[in-house]
Amino acid sequence: MTVAAGSATGAASLVQSVDWLAIAPPVIAASVALLVLVADLFVSERRKPLLGYGAVAGLVAAFAMLVPLRAGDRSTFCLTDGTQACSYTADHFAVVIQALVLGGALLTALLSIGETRKLPAGEFWFLLLSSAAGAALLPAARDLATLVVALEVASLPAFALVGIKRGDRRSSEAALKFFLSSVVATAVMLLGVSFVYATTGTMHLTEIAARLDDVPGRFSTLAEAGVILTLVGFAFKTAAAPFHFWVPDTYVGAPLPIAAYLSVVGKAVGFSGLVLVTVIAFPSYADVWGPALAVLAALTMTVGNVAALRQTATRARSAVRLLAWSSVGQAGYLLVPIAAAAYSSDTQIGSTVAYALMYAVVNLGAFAVAALVARSRPGNRLSDYRGLYATRPLAALAMGFFLLCLAGLPPGIIGLFAKVTVFSSAVDAGLGWLAVVMAVNVVIALYYYLRWTAALFSTPEPAPASEDSSRALGLQVPAPLTLAIVLTAVAGITLSGAPQLILRFATLSLF
Repeated sequence: MTVAAGSATGAASLVQSVDWLAIAPPVIAASVALLVLVADLFVSERRKPLLGYGAVAGLVAAFAMLVPLRAGDRSTFCLTDGTQACSYTADHFAVVIQALVLGGALLTALLSIGETRKLPAGEFWFLLLSSAAGAALLPAARDLATLVVALEVASLPAFALVGIKRGDRRSSEAALKFFLSSVVATAVMLLGVSFVYATTGTMHLTEIAARLDDVPGRFSTLAEAGVILTLVGFAFKTAAAPFHFWVPDTYVGAPLPIAAYLSVVGKAVGFSGLVLVTVIAFPSYADVWGPALAVLAALTMTVGNVAALRQTATRARSAVRLLAWSSVGQAGYLLVPIAAAAYSSDTQIGSTVAYALMYAVVNLGAFAVAALVARSRPGNRLSDYRGLYATRPLAALAMGFFLLCLAGLPPGIIGLFAKVTVFSSAVDAGLGWLAVVMAVNVVIALYYYLRWTAALFSTPEPAPASEDSSRALGLQVPAPLTLAIVLTAVAGITLSGAPQLILRFATLSLF
């Protein structure tokens, strides 16, 4: 009887309750995705737009569930052996990134309503919500298995979203390039993860950090290779050079709302995963990933800004292509504080998160205005924005504000302060050379941002006669698109009015 009782007690110790509140944001997004897919079978073609509004409501509900998690003190799916290692942790880092990705997905949904008339509605909203669920799961993942699964749940639907325009050769080509590059990244990352597991015998990030401090000499090379390969896999996901080649063609070929989604939510997914594996799992190998990320940051921002500088105004879809190359350059800035964390402390990560929040707001706003212009000018050339103030003054003012924020110039104070925090993190970590490279790149970026801003207020050019009919169709602006522009503009102006929030946020300890 004693043995039986002991066995029962041991079995009971393996049973744990699930903290449903902690996992509510990704669970709600995934549940609504399934509901939308099923509802698509029963909704008539005339009422398909209701699916979009249902998706928006689901994302609002998922975002609202972050409010009770703001204390950042919840964990679930934990080991019962006394190590206190958990697979899911809703700490401050996870909650902030979840707010970013769910807010980005919500704005993407607003952009998509009215833009999906020629797309399969049920599949589109299911894929978008599924990807958002994976993106919301990833920053809370605290073991490599959950991290990889969340990354793929966020990525796989994105492949289909990029190529969802049936019969469009450009869309299919973009999806193929995106798919192949991501598959290679995943294969490399999984190889690195397998090496790390082989040397440590655990998948939990905190346990990996403890065991990598004392790796037997015969396994040291294997452990170092695992760390490097895992970082290379995430470098693909973050579009860091030289693993960025898929970005411009993918953004141009994808539906414009999906390009906006990839530029913000896709980057947030890659960078949050990179932060988790470097700062939590691999701190003992900071001498390996610190210099590597510093070099990647310098290379990425330089390649992105120089390529954006070379875009011609009359090339078809040059506006989206410039935003794509700009996002590569911005990825370089986001890498700087992560590299700096290897030389100083984990608090540098706050600078990356603060910059990501600024970038998400203004970049989604820029894509929203681009979607507005594309309704009357399907070519979406940079030259199409010339004289926008004469026809759509509020949209031109909003676009000018977003571009100045990205450039870091007044009145885009929030962009200036975000760049200052990133620059300070490099200086504080002793990476003076990287701060110099960043300063040079900021000057390079000023030229193409200011050139685009100046074009908004220049004398408009007469439009080609072939575009008269498309311009007439674009006069009706969907209310959700207007709401997306207003929300991003208000958020940007509010943050610019209180830029000290960025400085304060950048100094917080998120873990």
